[in-house]
Amino acid sequence: MAEIKKRIRAVITGGGTGGHIYPALAIAQGLKEAVPDIKILYVGTGTGLEAEIVPKTGLPFKTITVSGLERRLSLHNLKTAAMLGRSFFQANGILRSFRPDVVIGTGGYVCGPVVLTACLKKIPTLIHEQNAFPGITNRILSRYVDKVCITFPEAKEHLFQKADIIETGLPVRTEIMNVSRDEAYKFFGLSPQKRTILVVGGSKGARSINEAVIPLLEWVNSNPSVQLIVVTGRKNYNQFSSFLEGSPSGSAGVKIIPYLERMDYGLAVADIVVSRAGASFLAEITAVGVPAILIPYPYASENHQEYNARSLEKRGAAKVYLEKEINGEMLLDAVKSVLHTDVLAAMAAQSRSLGKPEALSLITKSILQLLEK
Repeated sequence: MAEIKKRIRAVITGGGTGGHIYPALAIAQGLKEAVPDIKILYVGTGTGLEAEIVPKTGLPFKTITVSGLERRLSLHNLKTAAMLGRSFFQANGILRSFRPDVVIGTGGYVCGPVVLTACLKKIPTLIHEQNAFPGITNRILSRYVDKVCITFPEAKEHLFQKADIIETGLPVRTEIMNVSRDEAYKFFGLSPQKRTILVVGGSKGARSINEAVIPLLEWVNSNPSVQLIVVTGRKNYNQFSSFLEGSPSGSAGVKIIPYLERMDYGLAVADIVVSRAGASFLAEITAVGVPAILIPYPYASENHQEYNARSLEKRGAAKVYLEKEINGEMLLDAVKSVLHTDVLAAMAAQSRSLGKPEALSLITKSILQLLEK
């Protein structure tokens, strides 16, 4: 990795959703490890999720006022347009005061004014795109920044074709790679002799996936060679549990939980995952080489989850079903087909081949290379 002799200052910006914020925080940590005396400032909005998450990490945090456009003529869009000039003025003030050597964006509307202002001020810039179909902000920024890091190769065709693009992958939490399978079996109280199915509908759960799980759960209860973990989501847990009253769902081979904080344990025991197709979770799945049945969230912006899922499907690491077509019988058949020994091994190998556990190192290296110029 490049050696930086001077003390450097970096601005990192990204917000709105965890999919933009957590990669930004991972990059901040990677830079701190590479350059221990680096000064980092995180720029977000005061109303986005970043305003809650980032200050808890101890990173200095400043805000600008910016909002996204609706896809129709509306009063909100008129207010947003009026706000845009103010957001550039605020971004310029922050950059002038902090004097960064590099500015890094990970997506979300807040990146637009901050990164574009840095480009105008000739400050080195880099953006990271998490999804196979890039968001509108990163599509615009790709024309002006010095370097673009992408997670999925499909993203390249939607970005500025003359941009300096490198496929780095998406940073994953270090604990995902460091948990032993035996330790994870003990955590859940499950058997190492059985195939394990992990069903998770995202951080908030997914009612449609929970409902489709019922036939799968009944099959697991009658099949001594498989076991099942269902993460229902907190708001769906009581409803799901009441629906199962009187069923044998409490058997040793079935674990139904509202939320799984230790997803590293979940992925360590999983032989197959049934899930949504958020970029961060897919990066974790492929980092450990787990085959997946993916049911993309249909209301994700610009349908990016389906683009993510299709990328894995095209390479043989996943099977994809749309929410409008999934049902209990179809999900059960899909799980059975993947659990066939030859299919499972082939999909696991393909998943592992797509994993990029070195993603953070590649992104950090790309940032430090900009500082050498």
